[in-house]
Amino acid sequence: MTQVAIGLYGLQGWFGGDFAPVTEVVKVADQAGIDLVSITDHVVMGENTHEYPYGPFPAPLDFPWFEPLTVLAVLAGVTRRIRLSTSVVIAPLRPAVLLAKQLATLDVMSRGRVSIGLGVGWQKEEYIAAGVPWEGRYRRFVEQLQVCKLLWSQAPAAFHGATVDFQKIHAFPRPVQKGGIPIWLGLSPSDRNIERMAEHGDGWIPMEQNPDKLAPLIARIRGAVAARGRDPAAFTVRVVPRFAFGAGGAPDLEATLAGVPALIAAGADMVELFPGTFCRGPADFEAFCARILKIKAL
Repeated sequence: MTQVAIGLYGLQGWFGGDFAPVTEVVKVADQAGIDLVSITDHVVMGENTHEYPYGPFPAPLDFPWFEPLTVLAVLAGVTRRIRLSTSVVIAPLRPAVLLAKQLATLDVMSRGRVSIGLGVGWQKEEYIAAGVPWEGRYRRFVEQLQVCKLLWSQAPAAFHGATVDFQKIHAFPRPVQKGGIPIWLGLSPSDRNIERMAEHGDGWIPMEQNPDKLAPLIARIRGAVAARGRDPAAFTVRVVPRFAFGAGGAPDLEATLAGVPALIAAGADMVELFPGTFCRGPADFEAFCARILKIKAL
């Protein structure tokens, strides 16, 4: 059964710029049966948004990027069943052991409802401002993944890498979920990244929205997962469909949803939509949830 997610991007616009009331929106989603809620990460923004590799950057420089793990911690306290995620945390901007602790704590406080999205981001200036080297970011990222899984399962723990080094470390609490927190990787599908996903990931959050291009990529990744003796059916893919617009440029939900069956046929397990795009405000949200939940039957 296909799962349904909502992204919180831009919802402060419903409340005059105040993001705090989003807790009430997510409570409605939780009660309605939406499977997952996600939020996007930027620690700071440079002025190089013209270098965004996926087209025109969607937000102005003064757009408020709320720290995602903080927001998810707040949402954990007002919900009961919806899973908590990101798309994606720029992991190398956080120390590996701190990231492991933050995620484990969030999993405990949510009673095992975290499925985290992690990636490396695209903006060099963000790394510079955070005091983290841009060069070697993928090595740092992979070591972070290794450290998280190590600290979630072993004590005392030792790790000797190029960017992280420790001996006889004890890190508690551990995640509630057996086997640790599922990690979806938000990486471009290069040959090397496909290997990284197959080796270290539990799922993929692609930027690609074309089902004809997605299908062979998903098949390749799941094939690489299987080649490592892992279950390819357990490797999940969360996709945002290409938004359709009608007359006058108004977002068209029905036309957007018409493209979902092809994404599912391509191998997507979860579809994520943004209520900030399709709803005029919170009064429209309950009906929006009821409509997109019909995806689960596809």
